[in-house]
Amino acid sequence: MKILSITTSSNVCSAAILEDTTLIKELMIDDANTHSVKLMPLIRDLFLQTGLSLSDIDLFVCDKGPGSFTGIRIGISTIKAFEDITKKPSLGVSSLTSLTYSSNQEGLICALIDAKHDNVYYSLYELKNGIYTQIGEFLADTIFNITEILKICNKPVLFVGNGSKIYKDMLKSCLKENALFQDDVTTTNVSAYSTGIAGFDIFCKQETSPLQPLYLKKSNAEREREEQNKC
Repeated sequence: MKILSITTSSNVCSAAILEDTTLIKELMIDDANTHSVKLMPLIRDLFLQTGLSLSDIDLFVCDKGPGSFTGIRIGISTIKAFEDITKKPSLGVSSLTSLTYSSNQEGLICALIDAKHDNVYYSLYELKNGIYTQIGEFLADTIFNITEILKICNKPVLFVGNGSKIYKDMLKSCLKENALFQDDVTTTNVSAYSTGIAGFDIFCKQETSPLQPLYLKKSNAEREREEQNKC
């Protein structure tokens, strides 16, 4: 199965083509302000460099958040357009899930995406015998509350995502030897490759994962509107 996977929820815009879980080619651009104009040329270059075309793709996968509200909408609308044109299936993968699939270290894996002002988007998974299992729900909370939750676990936890880099010192201070890190860019940023692997896994398990935005917080515009309405 050939998969076209894209990610647009963070500063890094990436696109990849996979054969099942084997990477054929991945391209990326690190510039959050240009996703709207750079995504389609990136996908075009990906097809040119692989000698493939839209008609060769069997499954379309896109990260659906949490992350940049604008970026998420750009990615989802692009994949939905491809789905309409080709009549091939598509699905959405949480950026937190994608980050989890970037590591194959067995045990507990905690994905953290920075949400500013000591807030993070968070999910906890366990990888056992090659199977990823989510523990609990996707959450938006303060890094302080998350560390308290993980203290109770009292087990080694591998941290991935840009939040793991930003709050590394705090996590190490609070969790001591139970805080594990892989200083690798592939486990820090959401990538189209790991998103595609997660999408293939979800597709094979026949799980439901609709291509709809996953917003764990209201946008700044929504919050400002609510404050204005209170006046």
